[in-house]
Amino acid sequence: MKEKEILSLTAVQLGKKIKEREVTCREALEAVFAQIRRREPELNCYVTLEEEKAFKQAEEVQRGIDEGTLTGLLAGVPVAVKDNMCIEGMRTTCSSKILENFVPAYTAEAVQRLRKAGAVIIGKTNMDEFAMGSTTETSAFGVTRNPWNPDHVPGGSSGGSCAAVAANECFYALGSDTGGSIRQPSSFCGVTGLKPTYGTVSRYGLIAYGSSLDQIGPVAKDVTDCAVILETLAGHDTKDSTSMDRGEYDWSGRHDSSGEVQESARFTSALVDDVKGMRIGIPRDYMGDGLDPEVKEAILKAAAVLKEKGAVVEEFDLGMVEYAIPAYYVIASAEASSNLSRFDGVKYGFRAKEYEGLHDMYKKSRSQGFGPEVKRRIMLGSFVLSSGYYDAYYLKALRAKALIKEAFDRAFESYDVILGPASPVTAPKLGESLSDPLKMYLGDIYTISVNLAGLPGLSVPCGTDSKGLPIGLQLIGDCFKENQIIRAGYAFERSRQQERRQSR
Repeated sequence: MKEKEILSLTAVQLGKKIKEREVTCREALEAVFAQIRRREPELNCYVTLEEEKAFKQAEEVQRGIDEGTLTGLLAGVPVAVKDNMCIEGMRTTCSSKILENFVPAYTAEAVQRLRKAGAVIIGKTNMDEFAMGSTTETSAFGVTRNPWNPDHVPGGSSGGSCAAVAANECFYALGSDTGGSIRQPSSFCGVTGLKPTYGTVSRYGLIAYGSSLDQIGPVAKDVTDCAVILETLAGHDTKDSTSMDRGEYDWSGRHDSSGEVQESARFTSALVDDVKGMRIGIPRDYMGDGLDPEVKEAILKAAAVLKEKGAVVEEFDLGMVEYAIPAYYVIASAEASSNLSRFDGVKYGFRAKEYEGLHDMYKKSRSQGFGPEVKRRIMLGSFVLSSGYYDAYYLKALRAKALIKEAFDRAFESYDVILGPASPVTAPKLGESLSDPLKMYLGDIYTISVNLAGLPGLSVPCGTDSKGLPIGLQLIGDCFKENQIIRAGYAFERSRQQERRQSR
């Protein structure tokens, strides 16, 4: 196949071509690195590229495919990994000066699972420093630009992963989502991103931002890819105390007599173009002030498509939405303050060159190693955890978090899926968000509550605005109900594909 044809494939399509011997692992990798050489100087999607290691790994994977030991759909498919996931022997920076030369001695469980499936890792993608940001502009290694319009941001914090997929600089990528960091940049970059239920994917090897909120998930070209990738990533891990045994969804030990994974346990079993009878709710709270009219129009059109396919779609009052942002930034900042206290310049990471005594070394190493946004959140977190303010802020935020979860629980008594925008706007121009941090925080209003409640969320492209920038549809499911949002997302995606074919 020609290079352009290879790059146009989804991850699953490429995996099938490799299995059918129409494309080799090396040819797929050569196509990706050629695209990286073309686009990367402008976009800056990657912090680290490992071309030599990737080709060596591709040879090993090709051997496994030829010998029949690697039979999965992801075998031989090039993947990029967000730079907050540890990979043994590969620089892992969290896009921060304080970790600019850190090389881990172990590999994240999510990455290990991809490797066992035969994925070929090509590098680490740029991100907001320590995943704190919504634009990928807080990175110590330069901003990442949106492939649809390089004057605009790709979103964040997984902006490098989403931009790389959108620019065909990889076939899929791993991201992490603490308050929308997979879904929002997926929306801005016109790709598909899935945040699983909290605890579905092991966080072992993920450098923590907010431990009670962080979750690893896939970024890909379509819903099918996301479902297949999630099947590979999901499963209980004893190395992560928050990893959950999901019963029928955890197929790490659930096989039938032939050794195959039980069909009912697969996320891919939800890839059915049928939403008849599915109950879909649109929160009125999501469709009011602050929502760009063009985004609102695209979301309502998407809802109409699902209604035409037989879903029952109606509006309802979710409630508690206005408390999500303050609760999130108190809780996440408090956890960040604790998690980032380990970076002090002693055992690893950046150390200030000039200091007087141990205390001064701590202070200068952290002051020089962390960027402004990270320092802002550490200070906020330290404040809300301090004596005299813990009850007034942190405990109150935890109560709000519980009430937000209760609001979703009530909603899911009536609905299978909640539908709304992934972001109130399309991708802002570079520099706009950093000049107004509060506006940047408000941009996460539709995604943050999903993390606070531990729910799964899916962002699917649903059109473009008048500037040609992508708009993302967000589908939210109840805990452990990824199959519901995958089913709804797949049905909507099929309708869009059919429309495009008819318009040609």
